[in-house]
Amino acid sequence: MADSATPEPAVRVRGVDNRFGSQVVHEGLDLEARRGEILGVVGGSGSGKSVLMRTILGLRKPDAGEIEVLGVDARSDDPAARLHIERNTGVLFQDGALFSSLTVGENVEVPLKEHYPHLADSLRYELALLKIKLAGLPADTLGKLPSQLSGGMRKRAGVARALALDPPLLFLDEPTAGLDPIGAAAFDELIRTLQQALGLTVFLITHDLDTLYAICDRVAVLADRRVLATAPLEEIERLDHPWVQEYFHGPRARAARRARDTDPSRGTALEA
Repeated sequence: MADSATPEPAVRVRGVDNRFGSQVVHEGLDLEARRGEILGVVGGSGSGKSVLMRTILGLRKPDAGEIEVLGVDARSDDPAARLHIERNTGVLFQDGALFSSLTVGENVEVPLKEHYPHLADSLRYELALLKIKLAGLPADTLGKLPSQLSGGMRKRAGVARALALDPPLLFLDEPTAGLDPIGAAAFDELIRTLQQALGLTVFLITHDLDTLYAICDRVAVLADRRVLATAPLEEIERLDHPWVQEYFHGPRARAARRARDTDPSRGTALEA
């Protein structure tokens, strides 16, 4: 039994199996995301990172195992349980996944209209504007279409929508994919700032080594159909596994470590 002083994890996964026909993606997978941390989830192509996220969110049912999100059974068909998870989690899919026919402001208002339909239009507008500013976008972004934005701005607009309901738990799927190094570093800084200011728990799927070294408190490694380990990077780097050794000890990993070690503003989350 957990110590009474230890908060319940935001996400708890136990013994999860995911299969697609004869293909086994996960088998007996265990994972926990602690409240208030940025958890980076890494793994090779085909390791099932996005499948795991969709399973945790209840978008697909696992073939076996238990999943709790903020103390609620994510596999439940109970409408109250589903509503609790939907209202308390925000999701950023790759490239923002915005509705192309809606303005950025209308995109951010979508969750508000769904969950709080009786809010006055003026209040929804003000809340959308607040979230857009929180995501580091100028106010005039509100009236623009996603096609009028750069890739980095679309991702920030996706963050604004993910924050619309003030969720304590944020899921990010490859948030820096497709961004140039400067844009990726700025996005990392945005996530770290939001996490610290709002007390968020962040479940972050990424292959970006700079992101892992700059902002993640712990890293979970998916390989061999399960989570090999969940630990700070210093411990992950010592794992005796071929994929881990190749990934975390190649030239790009060494460059990411040097960037963190030579810039005092990076790695703050790891040292906390």
